[in-house]
Amino acid sequence: MTLRFGIVDGYSTGRFLVGQLRDSGAECVHVASQSDMPAYFSSSHDPSNYIADLGHDADPRRTADRLRELGVSAVLPGTESGVLLADRLGDLLGTPGNDPALSEARRSKPLMAETALAAGVRAPLGLRVDSPAQARAWCVERGVTEAVVKPVDSAGSDNVHFCGSPDEVAEATAVVLAGHNLYGARNVTALVQERVFGPEFYANTVSVDGEHKIAEMWRYTKRLGPGMSPVYDYEEPVPVGADEYRQVSAHVRGALTALGIRNGAAHTEVILTAEGPVLIETGARLGGATTPWLVEKFCGVSQTRLLTTALVDPSAFRGFDDSRVAWSEHVRNVSFINPVAGVARSDDWRTWLGSLPSCAEVVSGVAVGQTVPVTVGLTVSPGFAYLVSDRAADVERDYALLRAHEEQGLYLN
Repeated sequence: MTLRFGIVDGYSTGRFLVGQLRDSGAECVHVASQSDMPAYFSSSHDPSNYIADLGHDADPRRTADRLRELGVSAVLPGTESGVLLADRLGDLLGTPGNDPALSEARRSKPLMAETALAAGVRAPLGLRVDSPAQARAWCVERGVTEAVVKPVDSAGSDNVHFCGSPDEVAEATAVVLAGHNLYGARNVTALVQERVFGPEFYANTVSVDGEHKIAEMWRYTKRLGPGMSPVYDYEEPVPVGADEYRQVSAHVRGALTALGIRNGAAHTEVILTAEGPVLIETGARLGGATTPWLVEKFCGVSQTRLLTTALVDPSAFRGFDDSRVAWSEHVRNVSFINPVAGVARSDDWRTWLGSLPSCAEVVSGVAVGQTVPVTVGLTVSPGFAYLVSDRAADVERDYALLRAHEEQGLYLN
């Protein structure tokens, strides 16, 4: 019997999951969580990858009935926007999923932190606010000077602000409340949190019946962009044997359990402070901005591949030993940073970048004639590239060349 899976918002890395499931002999049915998904996500959707595309229906029960008729055995989110509906549909169908009572805690960052703290998993103190005055008052009452302000339910560093005073917190809160999140919803409230300091990591995991396995762990390097917003610089894998890996992995597993994640993928971000790891947030879905085949080539597995395995061959998942993951080369995933807005006049930069000795993959949606904005976050980055070599010095050299050419208008000229 052919396995069938429902995919809610099969965008971003979700499209790779669908491809791998198809190659494994399974079939997928697509569901949209909303009728007006922004083009940043929906442009990656290919209906031909699915045996059926149900689109969006405001009544989850009708969608669940359709999925039941089609013989779907599990429902998964393809990206962050699909988390709540995937939970709801799985609950209606009675298929394996995550604790429905904690569904909101897996989507709302304030509730996520509260839930983690209640379970003994360290997370930043914070407050959900609906006005700049409320945000400022919280900082003054708590004596918080270094704070982070962001939407309560977005992703990818969208509208994230680092602030150094209660007045800056109030200003940043006003900016967030005046905007919309990545999925087009208006920011009715904002999250203000104490800022914690230390190196930042993320773990891409897959869980089956509460057993959590880490497919990949990476260390972020970020820089401050315009308006004190964090801009992704690059990320590199963390060796399994490193002390950082041990500390972060234990915290991640505790967070997954606290948030009721029992089945499927999760992307968890952690800062390792001097006092120990602190949960920043967990997305109950695949990590984004990745090329699974390349990750697999150099460490033998990717989160997408491990999730595919968990779905089509659970026994193979149980046999996977995440303590034996090892990288064969020095790998760096570099986010592109455009310093000055302008119009892309040529595609020659791709050829130049691809000619660098360590460049293994270039991913970009920039087209000739398109306006390229200043990079203030992940969603307005021109793309990313993987630099790979058996010599760390080669990766560092090509990284420095890329950054130098960016300062000269690489994506515009």
